[in-house]
Amino acid sequence: MVSFIPSKDIPDLSGKVIFITGGNTGLGKEAALQLAKHNPANIFIGSRSEERGLAAIADIVAIVPHARLTLIPMDLASLGSVLAAAKKFLEHSSRLDVLMNNAGIMAVPPQLTVDGYEIQFGTNHLGHALLTKVLLPTMLKTAQIPGSDVRVITLSSNSHHRAPEDGIQFKNLRSANDPTSALTRYGQSKLANILYSKELARRYPGIKVIAVHPGTVNTGLTTTMRDSFLLAKILTPIVTLFTAVGIEEGALNQLWAATSSDVESGEFYEPVGRKSLGSKLSRDMTLARSLWQWTENELANWK
Repeated sequence: MVSFIPSKDIPDLSGKVIFITGGNTGLGKEAALQLAKHNPANIFIGSRSEERGLAAIADIVAIVPHARLTLIPMDLASLGSVLAAAKKFLEHSSRLDVLMNNAGIMAVPPQLTVDGYEIQFGTNHLGHALLTKVLLPTMLKTAQIPGSDVRVITLSSNSHHRAPEDGIQFKNLRSANDPTSALTRYGQSKLANILYSKELARRYPGIKVIAVHPGTVNTGLTTTMRDSFLLAKILTPIVTLFTAVGIEEGALNQLWAATSSDVESGEFYEPVGRKSLGSKLSRDMTLARSLWQWTENELANWK
């Protein structure tokens, strides 16, 4: 485990532009707060709720009065919303140094996104993949600026070990009647986060692409799961009491990935800054390429 103290280990971020999905709450809000203390040019906060997004910005500015933050309304479960958010960002900025794909949902009951995808895969993987795809040209352009250090950080989870035995069940990604459990579907989406990051890193060596596990953190995700299932209502508070860390500690790994000089592109890190092999499936580059191609096909008309 790497010693990482945001106040002294995050370097000066003057001139940097940062985009954080789910920056209105939990780990995303904490990451925005800590990064704001180091003088970035702007932090864009992606938030499904405009009200909560503006409230988060007000909270951060109350602590860091000089911070510049801009709200980007977006719903990752709607590709139309994601595309509109990306275009709004591009209206505001011609550079992007750090894209933090932070937002996500966990172990929710079976349902589909507005575009007809299994809700966890559609939100956790496909929504972020579209955002990354649309903003990639700007990141590649930024990477050509002398002294730049462009990064894409995606929050995965050690729950990727819960993915189905065959990895990504492509045939079920448009079905709400997948026979696997909600946690298995969540694990599948988190496996996709790692595989997509590895393939993105392989294809674009000019930027750093990192997947991270934040640890077991007491966030809104555990609340979502607890509210969705009776057993989780009983077990989650008990497990959280003994194993979960707070938001400040939980955000350290993504902050380290966003700013440390020791980061290696294409890797998966556990807290804090500890390189992890992940599961055997997470290292399957044939599966990564299959996921990449499936994703490209699904997103072909969104531009």
